[in-house]
Amino acid sequence: MKRNYLTPVFLAVAVAFGVLLGIIISRSNDAKGYLINKGGDMNLMDKVFYLIEHEYVDTVNMHDLQVDAVTSIIDKMDPHSEYFKPEILEEVNEDLQGSFEGIGVTFRIEKDTVTIISTIKGGPSEKCGIKAGDRIVYVGDSLIAGVKVTNPRVMKLLKGPRGTKVDVKIFRRGVNDLLGFTITRDVIPTYSVDVAYMIDETTGYIKLEKFIATTHKEFVNAVKKLQKQGMRKLIFDLRGNSGGYLVEAVDIVDEFLPKGSLIVYTQGEHRDRQYIFARRRGMLEDTPVTILIDEGSASASEIVAGALQDNDRGTIVGRRSFGKGLVQEQFDLGDGAGLRLTVARYYTPTGRCIQKPFDGDREKYLFEAYDRYTSGEMFSADSIHFADSLRYITPGGKTVYGGGGIMPDVYVPLKQDSTEYFFNKIVNASIVFQYAFDYSDAHREEILRYGDERNFDKKFNFTEKMWNDILKEANKKKITGTDEQKEVAKPMTAQLVKAYIARNIFGDEAFYPLYERLDEVLKEALRQ
Repeated sequence: MKRNYLTPVFLAVAVAFGVLLGIIISRSNDAKGYLINKGGDMNLMDKVFYLIEHEYVDTVNMHDLQVDAVTSIIDKMDPHSEYFKPEILEEVNEDLQGSFEGIGVTFRIEKDTVTIISTIKGGPSEKCGIKAGDRIVYVGDSLIAGVKVTNPRVMKLLKGPRGTKVDVKIFRRGVNDLLGFTITRDVIPTYSVDVAYMIDETTGYIKLEKFIATTHKEFVNAVKKLQKQGMRKLIFDLRGNSGGYLVEAVDIVDEFLPKGSLIVYTQGEHRDRQYIFARRRGMLEDTPVTILIDEGSASASEIVAGALQDNDRGTIVGRRSFGKGLVQEQFDLGDGAGLRLTVARYYTPTGRCIQKPFDGDREKYLFEAYDRYTSGEMFSADSIHFADSLRYITPGGKTVYGGGGIMPDVYVPLKQDSTEYFFNKIVNASIVFQYAFDYSDAHREEILRYGDERNFDKKFNFTEKMWNDILKEANKKKITGTDEQKEVAKPMTAQLVKAYIARNIFGDEAFYPLYERLDEVLKEALRQ
């Protein structure tokens, strides 16, 4: 009989394979046993993560994997629930707190250089002698000029705990060498009231940017100031206001409605219906009010507009608001991260939810406002159609609709006047804004000699040379127009340049009184 010399080798390999298979099966059985014994207390996600952690072929960063999974889940729920990583959550919260800790400047990055637009009055930078128009070249040892620096990087370098110091080197026009400053960071207040002033002898105007922790207090102070100046009616501008704290919106509505009036109610699957009523005598109950809204007005600003509209209080003027009727609550996840989760819907006093439809497509949802241009809605209220099922009646007999934003009582469409084509093109191309910025920067000391915005408004003239310079920039960008379009554009451009220069030198309160002459929605509000 012929002897097979390979048999021992085959036997050894078989034994080794059996041992290895036994180990794999044993480990697999360990995992299976754990899931059988303990799995009753585990949900699907826990089981999957357990298996990945203990059985996957390669090393996995479990925290990053879980963050990716949570983010993906939240993305599929609704467009306003959101997971925030620790490094983002602090910035998000800071935006609504009404203050932050830093050096106290507003800036913009212009030609890869951080340019100071203004310093906060009484803030750390003003105290050090930093001025509007200064360029920050160095922060500490970090060169930030001419290196394509970003806003987040600049903010990270300039912000810091109160009492800490930061060294900066500044370029200033007319000074040959860089100027060095050591700035001690401090608490810097942020404000939600953009501006409050008297448009005429009896009409006050307040523009609100967002609803933060200090908004109601700011609003009350602004109202008191205007009342001292003779205000007997108010235009309250909520255009572009994306919302914020519900409680601040409720407190502001409370100033307009009699005690006991329903302001809003909320309800969710796990939240019982909660009614919120006016609780006190409001300081504006007897003051006629007009609310301005547009496609950028959302959430808390829609609560204000909806509450006043449903209580037959005042007139809503503008265009249909964004359509966010969802309430978010923020939860601390313990590792510095947070989850802002939609927990309820809010309803206006007549019972309408103004949340616009969401079919799971976030991009489609967020760009719905753009679709209003293509559908013609932005140019005519006749293009808007509401289902009868969304129809509600206010106590005063007015018809209002839910299911997609607040529809104003007086609709002000965008102009489709072809004669304004050239003006719109140079504005949208930022030619006017950029020209005003450069002019302000080059003539800062000269403009400051006017003393204040009112004197500037009376005496500053938009020259033919300025207009020709703007036409040259338009030509460089291949923006053309007919002679008629340019004639129409010239006075509008002059007014807008003047308004931008006033803001660059004298602040927001100087901008709005000049810009109002171009503001069709505000003009309509004044006719009410």
